[in-house]
Amino acid sequence: MRRPLARTVTALTAAALLLPALAACSSEPAGLVIYSGRNENLVGPLIEKMEKSVGTTIEVRYGDSAELSAQLLEEGDKTEAGLFLSQDAGALGALSNEGRLTPLPQATLDKVDPAYRSAADDWAGVSGRARVLAYNPKKVATPPDSVHDLVKPEWKGKIAYAPTNASFQAFVTGMRVLEGDDTTRTWLKGLKANAEPYEKNNEVLEAVDSGKASLGLLNHYYWYEKVAEEGKDKVKARIHFLPGGDPGALVNVAGVGIVKSSEQNKYARKAVDFLLSEEAQHYFADETKEYPLASGVKSKTEDLPPLESLQAPRIDLGKLDSLKDTLAMLQDVGMV
Repeated sequence: MRRPLARTVTALTAAALLLPALAACSSEPAGLVIYSGRNENLVGPLIEKMEKSVGTTIEVRYGDSAELSAQLLEEGDKTEAGLFLSQDAGALGALSNEGRLTPLPQATLDKVDPAYRSAADDWAGVSGRARVLAYNPKKVATPPDSVHDLVKPEWKGKIAYAPTNASFQAFVTGMRVLEGDDTTRTWLKGLKANAEPYEKNNEVLEAVDSGKASLGLLNHYYWYEKVAEEGKDKVKARIHFLPGGDPGALVNVAGVGIVKSSEQNKYARKAVDFLLSEEAQHYFADETKEYPLASGVKSKTEDLPPLESLQAPRIDLGKLDSLKDTLAMLQDVGMV
């Protein structure tokens, strides 16, 4: 089942946001407490296996990644969390910038390409997702190679996008990092003039598939999940991986970091290694159609281009932490 991605980060009153889900039924305190920005439907089935691998009981508290990150900053050394599993790199970057994560062992870091882990060596990506253009071949013979083309007059009224979706907002943050605020604000105004907003990415894909829209901005896995459910011959939409390091080709990650000052580091390190194990990597790839990030583990998803073949922009993913500024810009141009 698709995990919910359409979340607009609002207030950071995080104390009331955590939803405890005890993996351990014992009255004894859990050996490891995980704050998870990935939802229970996805992570839950892995916890029992993780407990066996780690050798202790585990308690998981679920919530929004940005809100959990803020919670950890607020709790500081008093936090009960030993591990943070984030839906995106920006929330991990925010903790890293404030010195709230413990450096990972080099052997663990070596499992993940430097492009998909912290420049400060204190978090690592677990799975990756690429931004793509969905297009309807009956409407578009050759899709554009850059998101900058989408603001041209010929695309007016032909584009679908989901401005309140977290993945779109992370992409906009990436554009701000790569090309600056002025360029990004101008592009957003042009996109707003040309595009039709939708609430969710699967609605964007449906609009393209039905021909209501010619192009759509979304993450790659929505298309692969639709193809897996319906069959490629039933899906009219196709997707285009943008070349040349275009900001629209951003590869963001779900990742994990060990919380600093925790007495749970021994178990937390084992949990990180479990998440990067072949078993867990294939689980994420099979369940989400995302890219496995541990070295040597390949996705079995049919027709998914190798991660190494993608021409994503070179960016420090930890710098995707300025979501608050992105939301202010989106509000300023009237998108949210």
